[in-house]
Amino acid sequence: MNPHSDTLTTADGRTALRMERRLAHPPAKVWSAVTDPAHLRQWFPSEVTVDLRPGGAMTFAMPGVSGIAMTGTVTDAEEPRLFAFTWGEDHLRWEITQDGEGSLLVLVHTFGDRFGGASFASGWHLCLTALSQLLDGVPPGVERDAGELHEAYLEQFDLGRGVVEDTADGPRVRFERQLVRPAEAVWAVLTSGDEPVAGAPAPAGFTSRQAPAGPVTEAVAPTVLAYRWHPEGTVRWELGQGTGHGPRLALTQTGPEGFAADAARDAWHARIEQLAARLMAD
Repeated sequence: MNPHSDTLTTADGRTALRMERRLAHPPAKVWSAVTDPAHLRQWFPSEVTVDLRPGGAMTFAMPGVSGIAMTGTVTDAEEPRLFAFTWGEDHLRWEITQDGEGSLLVLVHTFGDRFGGASFASGWHLCLTALSQLLDGVPPGVERDAGELHEAYLEQFDLGRGVVEDTADGPRVRFERQLVRPAEAVWAVLTSGDEPVAGAPAPAGFTSRQAPAGPVTEAVAPTVLAYRWHPEGTVRWELGQGTGHGPRLALTQTGPEGFAADAARDAWHARIEQLAARLMAD
C-alpha cells in the first residue's frame, strides 16, 4: 500500500484524510469486515459495539483499557456500499464500490486537528493492511510504526511548514509539528545534557541561526523552554499532548517590528527537521 495515493485537505477548520484501497474481494465480504464487531476487533483500532442503522449508537473501547469508552452515532448504513459514523468529534465514512471482481474501499476521516493528519494516516495505513490480511484469510499481523511511515506521510502532506502570523505586537513565527519519540527523549536531544537554568543562555539545541541564545525565562523539563533572543523578542518551545506517536511541538518566535520573520521561519524549519531526523536515528 503506497501512502502517496492518499490525500489530506483542510477547509473551514476541518481536515479530511482520504485513503483508498483496492481489495480482491466482493463488496458484501468487505461490508461484513467493516461493520461486524467480531471482524472489526481483528483490525480496527478499538473494540466496537454498533446498532447498525442510521441514528444507531456506537461505543469504542481501547483493548485492555477498562472504564474508558468513547461514543458515536451511525450516520449512514446502506448495505453493502456505505457505512459512516461519528467517533467523538470525528467522522468516518467507509464507501465500498464494485471494482471488477473485487472492491474499491474509500475511507474519509474528517477531524479538527490538522497536525495530527500524519498520525491518523499512518495508523489507518496499518489498520487497512490488517483488514486486507483478514479478507485474504491471513491472521492480521502488522508491526507498529516506528516513525518511518508517520514521517513519510508528514512530508507528503507538507505538515512541517511553519507560518508567519501578523499580530498587534508585530510578526510571529509559529510551528506545530507532531514528533515520534517521547517528550523525555526529545528534551534530552535538545539539551544534550546542558539543562537550562533561568537567566543563563538557552542550550544550543533550542536555538536557530535566526534566534541566537539568550537568557532563559522559563524552563519546565521536559515540556517548556522559553528565552529572550532579543530585548524585544522571545522564543518558546512547548512539548504538549500529541496524537499517538509522541508529543506535539509548538514553537513560536516573536521579535521587534520588522524583524526578518520569513528568514526566521526558514531557519526554524531546518532546525526542526534536523531534530526530527535525529530522533528517528536514535
